[in-house]
Amino acid sequence: MHIDINKPILEKNDKLAAELRERFAENHVYVVDLLASPGSGKTSTILATIDALRDEFNIAVIEGDIASSVDAEKIKAQGIPAVQINTGGACHLESAMLKRAIDVLDLERLDLIIIENVGNLVCPTDFDLGENAKIMILSVPEGDDKPLKYPGIFQVSNAVILNKVDTLPVFNFDRDAFYTSVRELNPQAPIFPIAATKGEGVEEWASWLADRIREA
Repeated sequence: MHIDINKPILEKNDKLAAELRERFAENHVYVVDLLASPGSGKTSTILATIDALRDEFNIAVIEGDIASSVDAEKIKAQGIPAVQINTGGACHLESAMLKRAIDVLDLERLDLIIIENVGNLVCPTDFDLGENAKIMILSVPEGDDKPLKYPGIFQVSNAVILNKVDTLPVFNFDRDAFYTSVRELNPQAPIFPIAATKGEGVEEWASWLADRIREA
């Protein structure tokens, strides 16, 4: 006999995610779930995105980490509401965790919520959080072969950000091979090359996101 212990966990998660999605839609809040490995530049990408969009939209951030509140404090220092979720060892966020964070935010005043998921290229792909879009961030130093090693995360992503492109001359990163691999896995997902800490390429990414926020 084969017992799938993941099925009831995912069913419970998906039910709550559907309820969260209804709440977001009722309040016209667009929600982004950022997926990436540790060190890819999630927080710097969030900060650059905030800088590009804050004049038009009200933004909040939910930070998911195994421990600490370092990233949330960086966001708060920019005058942006931030809620910290510490998973205590879990390698991903789940909708029950997210609900507790959402309950302390004023959805009626928000246009965009950015969720920084726990740094991991596997676990977060299976867990619906009620988000409008999953966005994958890969940094140049991680290598161009990641779509081949972790295809699932690229397949579920609505867009892919290639971060730290200013380091391309330093690393043996085959940009053409990376683009080809991503497009074979997910032809619909746009790829945005950026250098978050320098602001390079951020405008195009932010413009794409802004169009979707306006439609929410």
